[in-house]
Amino acid sequence: MTVKFWRDDRDDKVFFVELANPPVNAINLAVRRGLHDAMLAIQATTGLERVLLMGSETIFAAGGDAREFDASPIAPHLPDVLAMIEASDIPWIAVINGAALGGGLELALACRYRIASPKAQLGLPEVLLGIVPGAGGTQRLPRLIGFAAALEMITSGKPISAKAGLAAGLLNLVDANPMQVALAVASTHLAAATPVGQLPNPRIDEAALAKSNAGLARRAKGQIAPVKATELVTLTSHTNFTDGIAAERDCFLTLRQSEQAKALRHVFFAERGAKAPAALTNHMPKIIDQAVVVGGGTMGAGIAHALVRAGITTVTIETNDATAKQAAARAESLIEAGVKRGLITAQKADEMRSRYSISTDYTSAANAQIAIEAVVEDIAVKITVFQKLQEVMPANAILASNTSYLDINAIAASLDDPSRLVGLHFFVPAHIMKLLEIIRGDASAPTALASGFRLAKQLGKIPVVAGLCDGFIGNRILARYREAADLLLLHGATSAQIDEAMTGFGYAMGPYEAQDMSGLDIAFANRRRQDASRDPNRTYVHIADKMVEAGRLGRKTGLGWYSYANDGKAATDPLVDALIVAEADHAGITRRHFSNDEIVKRLLLAMINEGANILQEAVAQNASDIDLVSILGYGFPRWRGGLMHYADQLGMVAILAGLKDFSAEDQHIWQPSQLILDAVKTGSDFASFKN
Repeated sequence: MTVKFWRDDRDDKVFFVELANPPVNAINLAVRRGLHDAMLAIQATTGLERVLLMGSETIFAAGGDAREFDASPIAPHLPDVLAMIEASDIPWIAVINGAALGGGLELALACRYRIASPKAQLGLPEVLLGIVPGAGGTQRLPRLIGFAAALEMITSGKPISAKAGLAAGLLNLVDANPMQVALAVASTHLAAATPVGQLPNPRIDEAALAKSNAGLARRAKGQIAPVKATELVTLTSHTNFTDGIAAERDCFLTLRQSEQAKALRHVFFAERGAKAPAALTNHMPKIIDQAVVVGGGTMGAGIAHALVRAGITTVTIETNDATAKQAAARAESLIEAGVKRGLITAQKADEMRSRYSISTDYTSAANAQIAIEAVVEDIAVKITVFQKLQEVMPANAILASNTSYLDINAIAASLDDPSRLVGLHFFVPAHIMKLLEIIRGDASAPTALASGFRLAKQLGKIPVVAGLCDGFIGNRILARYREAADLLLLHGATSAQIDEAMTGFGYAMGPYEAQDMSGLDIAFANRRRQDASRDPNRTYVHIADKMVEAGRLGRKTGLGWYSYANDGKAATDPLVDALIVAEADHAGITRRHFSNDEIVKRLLLAMINEGANILQEAVAQNASDIDLVSILGYGFPRWRGGLMHYADQLGMVAILAGLKDFSAEDQHIWQPSQLILDAVKTGSDFASFKN
């Protein structure tokens, strides 16, 4: 049974309703039917004073079951069930342990009283799935906590704590034993509680509305659901509850079939499916509690911070006292920044400091279960590090390289036991970015791979396995993206126009803004590493090299693709455009105008084609993994579902036609992937391809 209900044996005035649909009490058809049956049983029972609605000890209900959203709605519908609860002569009390999210919070809002444990989380995250609350959330919440507070919760999708919920008026009480308190609430209090749907219309807060709209224009550009949610919340200021509920329901049903909602559901399930394969289960370590990070630079500091925040005792190894001191300063600055932003409590900060140390002696790694190398992208330096580590660490300890491009096999070959090496490619900033590429070398043992998955779980990261190639999944696609963008520069576009086109598509920043952020010297060094193996038939654009030679390294020097002389704000620089034109003249190219749509098409097809090759070569296991890498590591708009999901919306025929058009200009760079050619013949798509 997904919903259990019974009359209390000790007090026949109390009726219990329990959500029992593990693991998260998703409100699916069976739960809706169970709640409806419970309501009928209550109506048939005399002498009742209250109904206590509860979830499990750790969760109330985490919302609707997204797996049902692709099918037609089946009665009983949640809004109708909640209307019965709200209109009941017997007041319902929501007893909230853990999370009450989406439909779970809407269920609580339909109750007359809400009592939560201090650990409860309350939220309406529907906009994060491309939809709006569909069972009264946009109409009840503003009436209960006010226009501004409700607008923030609904348009951001972010949950709030029980403490914040109490302060806002969302909860009536917070107590460590909410069930006991629910039983003790005076009957007069329950009888006096007004159903939320009957509360007065909230007054519109024009300042809050303007602030919210401005924020959405920045962080949710192109997304439909937050805009529609705003409209629905605004309705509450001048529309009766019945009409508001009807408008909300219509909007919910329309949006859940939209391309954006389907894309976001795809990502939702892809993230939950990103876990260790069953074959590695028997090799999984129970827990990793001691680690070493070699290198205390920006990347190493972020990795170490993530480790200690997850409760893992960590030592950073540096080369000398001076660099150790710098590493210590970076570590402390990350902790202080976390405290300042409210992400880490003062107590948590002290706990983290107690678990972290810095050393210049490799013997400090003697008790670690895993070592992560985060030094410069120089294979000789990395080999030296691992040879030192294998001398002092236990034979069963895992060795991991954070390399972004280099050959894991070549590094492994230098070890006494190559099977203990695995690649763990973190993304900057490593303590924030959710993606972890797990690089499988030819010799990587199941234990090494399983340890990577275990660590990802402990750090709260999403793991994606990648095979061997230069750049793995993400950086290989990034290189193709940049190559195509540089070709556009040569043939007529500007860096500012390309950035504008890609931010218009949904990226937070364009390729040249991103290069300025990371530093042009990093990509320059990688290009020099590739010089000896570069295909001479591929057009090589020298513009970025000329930028570096001119000392334009990005934000850190105040000059890059943009100038940052005005308080660090990016401004176009005529010198950059002049350099681009001069390089085109030198190459004998007549530049022409490109529309933003043309720019987007070229860059996307370049990346899609490379993604197809990555699948063809089994570097990625499936298209969903490439989607996760593109979103979590490289800024592809989440609401478009990831690179390969978006490609499937374009269709293989259209993709191939575009690539053939471009290949007339340069057949080497725009050669269609064999996977795409085969897919057009068979009528298949990327989603169906599995390695």
